[in-house]
Amino acid sequence: MHRPHRLRPIHLQTLLLSLLSFLPAIAQPQQPPALNDAAAQALVRSVLRRENEALRPTTVWMRYRIRKSSPRLSTTKWIVETRDGDVAHLIAWNDQPLSADRSALEVSRLQSLLADPGLQRHREQREAVDTERLRKIIHALPSAFVYRYAGAIATSDGPAYKLTFQPNPSFDPFDLETQVLKGMAGELWINVAAQRVVRLQCTRIRDVDYGLGLFAKLDQGGTLLIEQHPVVGAQWRITNMRLRMNARVLFREISLDTELEMTDFAVVASAMDYRAGIALLHTLPEDTGHAP
Repeated sequence: MHRPHRLRPIHLQTLLLSLLSFLPAIAQPQQPPALNDAAAQALVRSVLRRENEALRPTTVWMRYRIRKSSPRLSTTKWIVETRDGDVAHLIAWNDQPLSADRSALEVSRLQSLLADPGLQRHREQREAVDTERLRKIIHALPSAFVYRYAGAIATSDGPAYKLTFQPNPSFDPFDLETQVLKGMAGELWINVAAQRVVRLQCTRIRDVDYGLGLFAKLDQGGTLLIEQHPVVGAQWRITNMRLRMNARVLFREISLDTELEMTDFAVVASAMDYRAGIALLHTLPEDTGHAP
């Protein structure tokens, strides 16, 4: 009589090895392809063109909390974006609620702003000047440096290209704003899916003189860090910025050590005017928002 074929028992070791062979495909996200030097440079141009476009007047307005800190002082404010420019409300001083005197001064400042639209127009003009300066720097970044692929990294927003950069010896700054880029080196991280800058970190690797050093001098060793993330849906905003720099302007020594942290982003009504923005500021919580 024919005896049925018996299956061989599968040893536990064999089973485990079979399962482990699948783990790399399961546990490791697919890595983006490596970039040669030409592709890295082209990617930077494309992504920074997108960042430049993001500086155009927005159709999505937000409110957020900003904490500015230095070794001597920290302040926390609510910011509301409006069609007339940003409006701000100081809510904390050195991570403590405002004193009665400072609170009264802040109330008076906001009342003066409501009574005099010219004050807000002046602030809006300053914001426009700052935006134009930033636009010049972003426009110059692709030609100011030589970029090279340094791998792919995992971030909280997904895979990112990591590029390193060194000064481009042929870069010729065309104004004072772009001259600040001379003598810097660092890293640029670019989100693969969104094609947006995630992180810019740079260090001044040599002194830079303005006007043969007679007008100003930026000392070697200064650092800049900028991080941005999608904060609401597909809206990307800067969430952290740190600047450390020593400089001399004419005969004055300047030392900067500042950090900005932006949190608690939320979309607000579209195209509200600055008065509506101030009204919204008064409804926001006045806790410091900073853990001791």
